[in-house]
Amino acid sequence: MIRTTKFRMFAWTLCLALTAVQASVLLAQAPAAVRFPGTVTAINGTTLSVKTDAGEVRLVLVPETAVLKQVAPGERDLSKAETIQLSGLAAGDRVLVRLDPKATEGSVALQIIAIKQADLAKKQEADQLDWQHRGVGGLVKSVDQATGVIVITSGAGSSAKTITIHTTAATVLKRYAPASVRFDEAKAAPLSAVKVGDQIKARGNKSADGTELTAEETVSGSFRNIAGQVISVDAAALTLTVKDLATKKPATIKFTSESQLKKLPEMMSTRLAAMLKGEGAGFAGRGGAGAPGGMQGGGAPGGMRGGPGGPGGGGFDPQMMLSRAPAIQLTDLKKGDAVMMVATDGVSDLTAITLLAGVEPLLEAPAASNLLSNWSMSSGGGEAGQ
Repeated sequence: MIRTTKFRMFAWTLCLALTAVQASVLLAQAPAAVRFPGTVTAINGTTLSVKTDAGEVRLVLVPETAVLKQVAPGERDLSKAETIQLSGLAAGDRVLVRLDPKATEGSVALQIIAIKQADLAKKQEADQLDWQHRGVGGLVKSVDQATGVIVITSGAGSSAKTITIHTTAATVLKRYAPASVRFDEAKAAPLSAVKVGDQIKARGNKSADGTELTAEETVSGSFRNIAGQVISVDAAALTLTVKDLATKKPATIKFTSESQLKKLPEMMSTRLAAMLKGEGAGFAGRGGAGAPGGMQGGGAPGGMRGGPGGPGGGGFDPQMMLSRAPAIQLTDLKKGDAVMMVATDGVSDLTAITLLAGVEPLLEAPAASNLLSNWSMSSGGGEAGQ
C-alpha cells in the first residue's frame, strides 16, 4: 500500500543527520581508515547491524577497545563529543563507523560517532518550524549569477506573489539528487545549477512584507508537471499510466512510500477552479478572505511538500486547501480519472512526488498549472521525506 504523507516541512527532516556536511567534517577529523555513515538496525551483544547510506547492511564487531562518541545533530567539532558505552546505542541511531584496518576477520570498529534518534527527532521538529516560519518556496523566474539574486513566483491565483531571494557567499546551496526529493540526499551545488522553471525553497530572514529574503540555505530541483487522464493503474507494480495533456502521449509514473496522493472533493475543486480563473469571491470563514472555513490554521511547514510556503498574509491560499484535502491510495484511482501531479524530471523512470485527483474543473484554469509548484519537494523532515 502506498503510504501517503502529511503536508509538511518541507514535510520533508531538514537534517537527517549525519548530514553530508557534518559527516565530511567529522570524517576529516578522524585518521584515515575504512569508514562509513549509516543507521543502527539491531544490536546483538557486541555486534552492531548497520544499514549504510549506500543501502548495504554490515555487521560490525565493537570490542572494548573501540572508542564510542556521541555528538549533537549538526555538531562538527569532535572536541564537544561525549564518550558513551555500547549500551548507550539503540536501533535507529545514526552512526559514523571507522573500522580497524588491522583487523584480519570481519568488520571491527575502531571508532563510532553516534547521534541519538531522539536528538534527531528534536532537531527535525525545530528545523521544520524554522522552515515554516522563515521559509519561502516557488518556481524560479530568474537567476542573476553576478548578484546572487533569485526571483521566484510563489502561490497561484490571487495568492500568487513574486519573491526576491538574496544569496551570499555564506548561503548553503543544495540541489536535489536525480529522481529524489529527499533533503538528506541533496548535494551541494553552485548557483549556476539553478535554472528558470526549477522549484526552490529557501530559508532565512524575510523582509517585513515577505517579498524579499536573505537566504541562509536553499534547496532546488527540476521537476515535471503532468496533467491528464488515467489510462491504467498497476497496483502490484505501483505504477500509474496517464495520457499527458501537454504531450498527448502516455506517461508511466512510479509511486513510492513517499509519494503523496490527495483528492479534492467536487465542491472544493469547483470553487478552487473559479478562484483561479478570477470568477469566485472566495470562501468565507475564519481563515480570512479566500480561506475555506474550517481550513484555517497552521497548515504544513512548507509550501513545497515538507518545506516553506510563500510569505504569510491573508487571502486565498490554495496550498492550505491542498494540504487539507483527503488522502487517497493508488488503488482508489480508476481509468478516466483526471489527475495533476509533480514527478521527478526525466524522459523515463518518472517517480511521483505529489498527485492530486478530483481536478476535472482545474484543468480548465490556466493558473492551475502552478498550483502544485509549492507542494512537491521535501526539505527534510519527515514522514515522507524520511
